[in-house]
Amino acid sequence: MKRILFFALVFIVGMACKPCKPNYTLIPEKAFDTIINGQKVALFTLENENGMAVQVTNYGARMVALWVPAKSGSKDVIWGYSSIAGYVHSTDLFSGPIVGRYGNRIAKGQFTLNDKTYQTTINNGENHLHGGTHGWWSKIWNGKMGKDEEGNNAIIMTYRSPDGEEGYPGAVDIQVTYSLLKDNSLKISYKANTDAPTVINATSHAYFNLHGTSAQSTNSHILQINADAYTPTDEGLIPTGEVATVEGTPLDFRKPTAIGDRIEKDFLPLKYGKGYDHNWVLSGAPVGIREAAVVYEPATHIEMKVLTDQPALQFYSGNFMDGKDHGKRGDVHNFRTGIALETQNYPDAPNHANFPSAVLLPQDTYKHVCMYKFAVRK
Repeated sequence: MKRILFFALVFIVGMACKPCKPNYTLIPEKAFDTIINGQKVALFTLENENGMAVQVTNYGARMVALWVPAKSGSKDVIWGYSSIAGYVHSTDLFSGPIVGRYGNRIAKGQFTLNDKTYQTTINNGENHLHGGTHGWWSKIWNGKMGKDEEGNNAIIMTYRSPDGEEGYPGAVDIQVTYSLLKDNSLKISYKANTDAPTVINATSHAYFNLHGTSAQSTNSHILQINADAYTPTDEGLIPTGEVATVEGTPLDFRKPTAIGDRIEKDFLPLKYGKGYDHNWVLSGAPVGIREAAVVYEPATHIEMKVLTDQPALQFYSGNFMDGKDHGKRGDVHNFRTGIALETQNYPDAPNHANFPSAVLLPQDTYKHVCMYKFAVRK
């Protein structure tokens, strides 16, 4: 009898130690199997042993799905579509991609480099936004499965941006690597080189909703941003060059605060952005990877930490979402149902000598690391 009980116990313990069956449904690769501008579009998938998965398409090197553990089961916390057609026909061009050559805004699309003024495309009022009319978000990247520099399984995306693309000088070779780590971190690593002086500020423009559905408001998310200052802007969201304290303003997220608590306050920067759409100057010197922000949703117990080696973070609260787009699972992309947390250099940095330099020279390598680390709070 003791022997039977012993083997029964071994069987039960063994079963408990085996990884649980994933509690999510992946998007089939065939949903992205098409040709755009003569180039093949594909979908790539990474999974870890903790029930986490990420799917990335080479159309804009964008995140399509990100399944993470929640209080109950798993949730897909990325706003987006279940097929390539959804992205091609979306009214929101920046749903999940890598944006560049310069993410965020450049005033009037102009900057001066080595005494020569360059004019990039204008696609946001009178300004340049996220790399222009046909920026990296619209390109078909070369994608493959591989390993990152630490030997982790990874999705590797590469693109060669030719000299003069969208008005930028120099040809740039960019590599973006998505790695899914054992600690439930999604690591995005950027590396770029150029053959002539240029400017660069690449970032991920994924929209997050920790409810696991884009039909529910993100105003309930509790947000903390480790920043004492921000960069004020004009009405067109172009920085004035000032670096101002967040003290006493609705932009003070140094203590965890619900996104919706102060979003409608009578505060001019909020009126300019129609909510939050601002650049926070992260505290401390940008040496190594540090914690930039923490987001938590009480309903699902999902916590997301944002870590980076960049000097700033753009927080956008989904102020221009209007319900016209229907995403995965039939979710309606309603007003403020997705947030972007973009690790970055400052907006319009090429035009402000007091901002960190965005210049990339041929002898240098642009590097940028962003990590989204997930956990379930008890």
